[in-house]
Amino acid sequence: MSDRIRVAIADDQVLFCAGIEMIVRSQPDLEFVGAAYDGEAIVSLAGREAPDVILMDIRMPKADGITATRHAVAASPGSRVIVLTTHQRPDAVAHAIAAGAHGFLMKDARPELMLAAIRTVHDGSSVFAPPTTVALIRDLTPHTEDQPDQQAIAALTAREREVYLLAARGLSNAEIAEASYIGETTVKSHISSILSKLELASRLQLVAHAFNHHLVK
Repeated sequence: MSDRIRVAIADDQVLFCAGIEMIVRSQPDLEFVGAAYDGEAIVSLAGREAPDVILMDIRMPKADGITATRHAVAASPGSRVIVLTTHQRPDAVAHAIAAGAHGFLMKDARPELMLAAIRTVHDGSSVFAPPTTVALIRDLTPHTEDQPDQQAIAALTAREREVYLLAARGLSNAEIAEASYIGETTVKSHISSILSKLELASRLQLVAHAFNHHLVK
């Protein structure tokens, strides 16, 4: 069985998809498994091919990228979605997070940036979310004087709470490992447990969860 990262793309621009396919195929650790040109087609592709990473455009016919993300993740729970966008609108960020997106990438990003995003999201070492994304999540959260809702993370162990708070600030697995004096593999295990216990789909949802419950500022 191949240990390469299996990548799919959903975008209604055929030439753009062809360009992404060429870039992905040029990498020895990546495998291109298909392109879909509308929101319904990517859901079918996800269920059929179970790609590791899906690059998902927001604006597509038949179903937009947010709706397609929700259904694609349901059809292939192991797939991680990177939303492609021409500009980071706060409402799009909020809806994509709720749908289960694992990261954001500007469509005009350099190829090496896209490749780094694919690898880091697949690895789970960090969600590819630039500081502006964390800032957008923060700005989307109502600013109140409410006290931190510690009950929201009562199900977590002491170590998991520590990892949760560091991840909520946008730290990568490597940074969390250094701050907590534990290995990256242990961090990944904690993150997986945290997401399961809190019924969250992604690291981005973890960040939003922390802001919504006033656990970070």
